[in-house]
Amino acid sequence: MDKKVGLISLKDPIDTTTSQGRLVFGIFASLAEFERELIRERTQAGLKSARARGRKGGRPKGLSQKAIEKAVIAEALYKNGTIPVQKIAHQLEISKTTLYLYLRHRNVSIGKPSPLKNTLA
Repeated sequence: MDKKVGLISLKDPIDTTTSQGRLVFGIFASLAEFERELIRERTQAGLKSARARGRKGGRPKGLSQKAIEKAVIAEALYKNGTIPVQKIAHQLEISKTTLYLYLRHRNVSIGKPSPLKNTLA
């Protein structure tokens, strides 16, 4: 279905309701696509060159020192089994998702009853 919708710029000489305007718009679109491809090619070449020099991109693996400290505290509180997960996360000023990430980093079994809970019963 052809709705015959056009673009008329008030400040630029672009009017896609005319053949001239469609030509100019098409040229601008082609130039933008060309520039995007150039940027992509240069980025890929730069990454390849960096890898050849032994450099790796991205965020470093593991946790920061501050995160490790919070992970140790989170582990202790979680293993205690008396404080809800939401409250632990709130006290440490982290999200529940981050809390579980920290616990997995510390190799803590998640969702299994704590041995301390069984001995208290």
